[in-house]
Amino acid sequence: MATFKDFRNNIKPNWCPGCGDFSVQSAIQRAAANVGLEPEQLVVVSGIGCSGRISGYIHAYGFHGIHGRALPIAQGIKLANRELTVIAAGGDGDGFAIGTNHTIHAIRRNMDITYIVMDNQVYGLTKGQTSPRSPEGFKTKSTPEGSIESALSPLEIALAAGATFVAQSFSSDLKQLTWLIEEGIKHKGFAFINVFSPCVTFNKINTYEWFKENIVNLDEFPDYDPGNRVLAMQKIMETNGLLTGLIYQDKSRPSYEDRVKGFRPEGLANQDLTLSREAFEELVAEFR
Repeated sequence: MATFKDFRNNIKPNWCPGCGDFSVQSAIQRAAANVGLEPEQLVVVSGIGCSGRISGYIHAYGFHGIHGRALPIAQGIKLANRELTVIAAGGDGDGFAIGTNHTIHAIRRNMDITYIVMDNQVYGLTKGQTSPRSPEGFKTKSTPEGSIESALSPLEIALAAGATFVAQSFSSDLKQLTWLIEEGIKHKGFAFINVFSPCVTFNKINTYEWFKENIVNLDEFPDYDPGNRVLAMQKIMETNGLLTGLIYQDKSRPSYEDRVKGFRPEGLANQDLTLSREAFEELVAEFR
């Protein structure tokens, strides 16, 4: 049986010292081992940005896609081979800017994959510009007088789009983050996990200390019901999205794969795709 060490490789991450993404990487490795996966059973698909490098830092199948397109790739992999556990990962710029449309449609489809967003409220790879998650008044190289735009609320969007699993964590809380990823992997549907992952180089506002002072942890509310969608939205709005834990889960809705008519359980990867001459002639006949 694999341990988290089996999901390590010899590639040293080149994130800045103190980056929250280190914890996300560790949590994925620990969660994969805790749910009983082997490295060859896991696929990590990432996009562009500092967080996009994560697919190369984990000993598993990895795919480093193009900007904002991690989710289409992840969905294609899952449809081709549903025996694989598929995790898509990216930053707030990748998932909530150029990739917003893919995020919303992947959520509503309810494909059986886990999407982890490393949310640092800034564009780190391109040296510190405002992202869709930057708060109003946030000063960066692209907004020297402060952003005049309001920050996007990913949790509200996920719920509104029909998500069946919505969670949020903080990179400093490795125990909670690992557990949420485990639950996301086990969830039969699309699991959306937003992670506050501070950028220590370009975001001097939303720091580790700032999050520790402002986060509301749902673990402190034993009577909270994650099966209540209305309550989940209310709690998100009450805390301005600064809550962590399992926010909402609907176990009753079947996944996309289970609803596809005629979809074979073994997936495309394990089917016999040998094409006879007769079958080929039949396929191309209409084009002649």
